[in-house]
Amino acid sequence: MTYPSIYPTGTTIYDPSRCWSGYTVFQAKELGALLIDMNGAEVKLWKGLHGLPNKILPGGYVLGSTGERNTKYGMQDYQDVVQVDWDGKVVWRFNEHEYIEDPGEQPQWMARHHHDFQREGNPVGYYAPGLEPQPLSGNTLVLVHKNAHNPNISDKLLLDDAFVEVDWDGQIVWEWVLNEHFDEFEWSEEARNILSRDPNLRNCGGDWMHVNSMSALGPNKWFDAGDARFHPDNLIWSAREANIIGITDKSSGKVVWHIGPDYAASPALKKLGWIIGKHHAHLIPRGLPGEGHLLVFDNGGWAGYGAPNPGAPKGTKNALRDYSRVLEIDPVSLKIVWQYTPAEAGYRMPMDANRFYSPFVSSAQRLPNGNTLITEGSGGRIIEVTAEHQIVWEYISPHFGTSSRFNMVYRAYRLPYEWVPQLDAPRETPVEPVDVAAFRMPGAAEPGAREVTEVAGVKPYQRTEALCVVSSADLVKD
Repeated sequence: MTYPSIYPTGTTIYDPSRCWSGYTVFQAKELGALLIDMNGAEVKLWKGLHGLPNKILPGGYVLGSTGERNTKYGMQDYQDVVQVDWDGKVVWRFNEHEYIEDPGEQPQWMARHHHDFQREGNPVGYYAPGLEPQPLSGNTLVLVHKNAHNPNISDKLLLDDAFVEVDWDGQIVWEWVLNEHFDEFEWSEEARNILSRDPNLRNCGGDWMHVNSMSALGPNKWFDAGDARFHPDNLIWSAREANIIGITDKSSGKVVWHIGPDYAASPALKKLGWIIGKHHAHLIPRGLPGEGHLLVFDNGGWAGYGAPNPGAPKGTKNALRDYSRVLEIDPVSLKIVWQYTPAEAGYRMPMDANRFYSPFVSSAQRLPNGNTLITEGSGGRIIEVTAEHQIVWEYISPHFGTSSRFNMVYRAYRLPYEWVPQLDAPRETPVEPVDVAAFRMPGAAEPGAREVTEVAGVKPYQRTEALCVVSSADLVKD
């Protein structure tokens, strides 16, 4: 897909009558944690606060990190998880996970946090009625890195993932380490072979799983009906590089539910289709439309281990797809309940499928009115879509990196105005979609300003597109 060099940024579409309006928070590249209103006005910046991701707690508190480890010695290792107040004062910090002594660097305690954390009181960290995260108390679940050696996987050093639960005093009270559960997944012989040779090697070890989301399940109908796999305290997580979504039993430590790495393991998985390189897998919290369903941004792109193919001659990143999907899935039947794919976005499949495509980062949040907030992160685009797939809000981040035109947004969250009592609720002004066929930059020629000559004997051009249209459902059939 090609992108124009000039395009509008900020809020480009806003229908207040159909949106669940509130503030939106995200990491604005190098600037910090940024809070915007529905019209794109930047109402608060916590300058320099890193966000993988940033989250707002009731009372105008924001979670993030104060800095990242030198990338010569780590990858996405953040020094700490902090909570700051409206004025930027640190009111809570966790960093005492590992004492780091990198060559040439000041020795320090470090959380090695990456990609996710959740404060007690709310399983997923975004608004759900009656499930408010605790702003000044409670435990915090943190996704962290650990170095590991496991000859059952590879003789190479592993950059492994772990979950820790930290109390308000910063003490670790529970830990779960992923590599210890390698044999609880159905790895093919090809996958085992490639993992042994190359567990996704980086400068700091083999990033073999690359977990990028982790949350508690929270209260849900499956557990209420007697399915112990869905205990509210259990944790759901997604591993980007292995194409796995799993649920960890918090009490026993066992993986009690998972999809992937083998999407041919059952008829239900075959019908579901490959979920590749995904982000932000979680159960929709109680109190929201679709509660109990799995919501995930299925990036596509490249991920997985297995048999070599023309796109992956060594068998690494061997699953490939050049478009994204947002999926709402019944986690018991594995049926797709709702989806947003290029087809629902109005593009022709498969020719224009990559018009909805973020091969990395990204997220999805269910809103109280049934809409879904989607972060199509690689292009800095955040949209709110209705259950009928209509875009009622669109925002393009105007914040680009200093070294490239790269306005990536890792993950965005919508929150109610009342979570930020320091501000008065803003005025909500509709933004009508622009007719891009008629829009011109100032100074450019107006559309239709042309001399027209009819050519004798030539019939008006007609094109039939019906034979070219393929639905997203057709693409996952056997």
